[in-house]
Amino acid sequence: MKWKGRERSSNVEDRRGMGGKGVAGIGGGLGIIILIVVTLMGGNPADILGGLSDSQGDSQGEYQETAKEKEAADFVSVVLADTEKVWTKEFKQDGMTYKEPTLVLYTDQVSSACGQAGKSVGPFYCPGDQKLYIDLSFYDELQNKYGAPGDFAMAYVIAHEVGHHVQTLLGTSDEIMPLRQKMSEEKFNKYLVRFELQADYYAGVWANHAQGQNLLEEGDLEEALGAANAVGDDTLQKKGQGYVVPESFTHGTSAQRERWFQKGFDNGTIEGGDTFKAKNL
Repeated sequence: MKWKGRERSSNVEDRRGMGGKGVAGIGGGLGIIILIVVTLMGGNPADILGGLSDSQGDSQGEYQETAKEKEAADFVSVVLADTEKVWTKEFKQDGMTYKEPTLVLYTDQVSSACGQAGKSVGPFYCPGDQKLYIDLSFYDELQNKYGAPGDFAMAYVIAHEVGHHVQTLLGTSDEIMPLRQKMSEEKFNKYLVRFELQADYYAGVWANHAQGQNLLEEGDLEEALGAANAVGDDTLQKKGQGYVVPESFTHGTSAQRERWFQKGFDNGTIEGGDTFKAKNL
């Protein structure tokens, strides 16, 4: 991706070197939308959707970033700036106003309006404060642990989390998350899958605009699709336990995640991303 020397977002909050305690929680029926780790660790996002955890203040500390970390921080800031432009334009075309989210950089642990989280949670979005959270060490983890190398794979991760912010602004989160209290876990999981696939679709919409601006380089689209494939429920379960349990899926299969990202990339608009009405995922 062509990103060096380009405009960075002003909506980046650097909390690296600060501390946080506890486990990630969810408040107000919304909460943390987890990209990867809960499924990878054998858990279920529905188990986490619950009461708001008490937030404890971070302790101040000095943080000295390496040159590699600075480059990663600059990169995610540029990607965030790109998403701001794309979604501001998309919302305006539909007669709405896009409220830009904040991206929080942290190390090891962090406090959010949704509670506390450690870096094992992976990148996440908290509707309670409308902020994205990421420990930049995930960049290496994405390449080395999940086998999804390349800067555009990381761009996909950021765009996916921004997709959850779009869902919050459009009211989708408010419609879907309360359903957990009204149905079985297995049935609610089916809604979670559609919820996550819609965020993949929105990530594809952003990628479409990036290509329209001639920002993509050879192999970038394949990097994003590779990342989507790497975090499919079936792939993660096969790798983690040797078999799959479809009724426990919460994010979609690798093929579904690739398909909805590609669909967003092909369409380039909000329209066409209603995964909840789709007959076939």
